Amino acid sequence: MWYGLVHPMIDIKQHPWDRRSFLKVGSLGLGGLSLDQALAAAAPGIDVTGKSVIFLFMHGGPSQTETFDPKMDQPDRIRSATGEIRTSIPGITFGSTFPELAKIAHKFTVVRSFQPGTGNHDIKPIVCKQSMNANLGSVYARVAGASDPQTGMPRNATLFPRAVEPKSQAANNKFGKFASTGELGVQYAPFSPSGGSQLKKDMELHISKERLGDRRHLLNRLDQLKREADQGGQIEGVDRFQQQAFSTLMSGMTEAFDIHQEDNRLIERYDTSHLINPKHISKAWNNYNNYVDHVQSLGKLLLLARRLAERGCKFITVTTNFVWDMHADKNNATMIEGMHYCGTPFDRAVSAFIEDIENRGMQDDVLLVCCGEMGRTPKINGKGGRDHWGKLGPLMLYGGGLRMGQVIGESNTDGGEPKSAPVTIDQLNATIMHTLLDPGQVRLRNDLPDAVRNWATAHPPIKGLV
Repeated sequence: MWYGLVHPMIDIKQHPWDRRSFLKVGSLGLGGLSLDQALAAAAPGIDVTGKSVIFLFMHGGPSQTETFDPKMDQPDRIRSATGEIRTSIPGITFGSTFPELAKIAHKFTVVRSFQPGTGNHDIKPIVCKQSMNANLGSVYARVAGASDPQTGMPRNATLFPRAVEPKSQAANNKFGKFASTGELGVQYAPFSPSGGSQLKKDMELHISKERLGDRRHLLNRLDQLKREADQGGQIEGVDRFQQQAFSTLMSGMTEAFDIHQEDNRLIERYDTSHLINPKHISKAWNNYNNYVDHVQSLGKLLLLARRLAERGCKFITVTTNFVWDMHADKNNATMIEGMHYCGTPFDRAVSAFIEDIENRGMQDDVLLVCCGEMGRTPKINGKGGRDHWGKLGPLMLYGGGLRMGQVIGESNTDGGEPKSAPVTIDQLNATIMHTLLDPGQVRLRNDLPDAVRNWATAHPPIKGLV
């Protein structure tokens, strides 16, 4: 979808902003819909809680052992290759690349019995059969509406590294499309301010000072036009959704996507780009650039996600792409090397996010979910890596008004399977939907497809969280 101030075919230097050309802006294409049509999609009753979910997808499958379940009482090649570190929860340790998270472990919850189901490279549970092959945020948007009718803020967004780092690699959809909507319709696709889209080219959300000046000039000109239109009564009688489209362009929604409006000290706290020196990274494996590129942008992506949640976006997917794939082969790093590249920035970015949310008093309003599509084998292979594993994977949750400061579930001796009752993708998805929606009200909605209504209410959330 395309949300912006300037149509890609309009050259504002050559086309003066008269009323007719401005009203064209209100009917720009958003995935085949005009802006006013997209706002109309938000019109049905909204049975929502007002909370937001940020899903940090750890693409490639992080190891349960080197993250939140070290198994240091087990033999070499089973226990954490990076050792362990004590946490603020007595008796609980994490892998040693999580020192900042260890200090605040009492503020979030770890699930040690999460079962992804398969060891395939895909993007479950963000997009899976349980979600009708649609992005989870798209299912939510089908219930709640694609956009906030008052501000125009999209309720569902996907953030790739280029949303904050223009030199990052393009979004990788090799293992699945984050923007998939299944059979729900393109109007419910995630809004993506990155990945080489026309929006990126027109708005430059990782904006330079010169470009920011241009945007300010444009906003000033549009504000003047609005005053003139109001004084002349020219927008009276326009369909109410067209009026909302007009107001959306005036609302300054684009400000939400500019992280440089944050205090420099906060940006520095989030910043992960300086943690890894490329000169110290082995180039013996082919996926070297994936580790370097996506690690650099993680902190700023979470800062952008917080800004969007604060301004009304309700489901935000953040992806680290496939950097957590640590086979120790010609394409991928060893566990020790890989956790240095991935675990260290993850520790800084997520701890900064939690501190930021706590300082803003938003801990009950935002749920952060961190997991990948799978876990890693309980035994380290002969080259020092772990391979794909679907029977157990790490899962971390923070906020959302849920019960924090605990470890849910238990893995077996070698960390390969749940010892306690497994936590499934269905339960994770239900936890997310119960955070975003009022299931009782959703069941009463007769304007929703049966599949959406049933899926959003069919399963209980993770036991012990609510």
